[in-house]
Amino acid sequence: MKRREDGTIDPSSVAEEIGRRLKDAPVREARQVGEMLITAYKLMEDELDLGQLKLLNHAMKEMRYAYKVFNEYPEARKVSIFGSARTPPDHPDYTSARSFGRKLAEKGWMAITGAGDGIMKAGHEGPTREASFGLRIRLPFETDANDVIQGDPKLISFKYFFTRKLMFVSNSDAIAVYPGGFGTQDELFESLTLIQTGKSDIMPVVLLQGREVDYWQRWERGITDNLLERGWISPEDPGLYYIAPDEDAAIEHILRFYRRFHSARYVGDRYVMRLKSPLQPAQVAELAREFDTIIEPGTLQQGGPLRGEKRELELTRLHFVHRRYRFGTLRRMIDHVNGFPLEEPE
Repeated sequence: MKRREDGTIDPSSVAEEIGRRLKDAPVREARQVGEMLITAYKLMEDELDLGQLKLLNHAMKEMRYAYKVFNEYPEARKVSIFGSARTPPDHPDYTSARSFGRKLAEKGWMAITGAGDGIMKAGHEGPTREASFGLRIRLPFETDANDVIQGDPKLISFKYFFTRKLMFVSNSDAIAVYPGGFGTQDELFESLTLIQTGKSDIMPVVLLQGREVDYWQRWERGITDNLLERGWISPEDPGLYYIAPDEDAAIEHILRFYRRFHSARYVGDRYVMRLKSPLQPAQVAELAREFDTIIEPGTLQQGGPLRGEKRELELTRLHFVHRRYRFGTLRRMIDHVNGFPLEEPE
């Protein structure tokens, strides 16, 4: 880039460099980056104060760097583990979290935790440093990450809770939650809200605890008495989480979710499930009848990739026009798909 006589960078040369890079990028990616640059330029016209500009700038930097780190491990399934930083190493919850992380890592999964002590440290000890990500939040009373993840390139520091929570959910294939306080409850309820409203991918949310601990049973009574019976949530919404009796049951629940189902996305107005193996025609017809409350009549189809799809092209697609509500029912549909026998269609 060219510089002026006073040593500052010439803006025109910046524009030329950006244009050159966008020209070499794929069309869709270039369009998105171009729109971000236009948005950034408009900030000058909007007369934001310095504090607002710093927030936007720092949030963008945090998200860019975090995605860069996670994108180096695209193939591994990942579980976010939430729980209290105050849980001592001799507590049953700590023992359970360490065992859960280790057993799931043996299945090829990686763990994402908050990088502090307590459940977060247990969630690193189980899968070990090599299979762990640490998302540290910078707080005045927490000076450093735990000694398991400290110094690892997969340790990412955040200034803002909202960017950190986005990285937890957007990079996870499952969520495991152990007992904790306000922060743990915040992370759990935000995850459930995002899934319930379709703002996040549907994924298993398992609630775990150590032996002879009844934290989640007490918590669920509040869900039933305060929310469900008063009509503040839908009857299908409690199906978005699973209170596991032990670590093995939690892992079985997670792995069963990916038994036939691989992933999903929207293509236009169609919800597209990618399946590891196809269904029989009779099974597709059964789904159309059973889940007609969320499927537009006559739109459920099975076949290959839809136009515009570029990922996992070898997988079968089950797709339909989704009414985009009652995501708890959509979760039940995925469970139904996974429940069919794994056999070749006739």
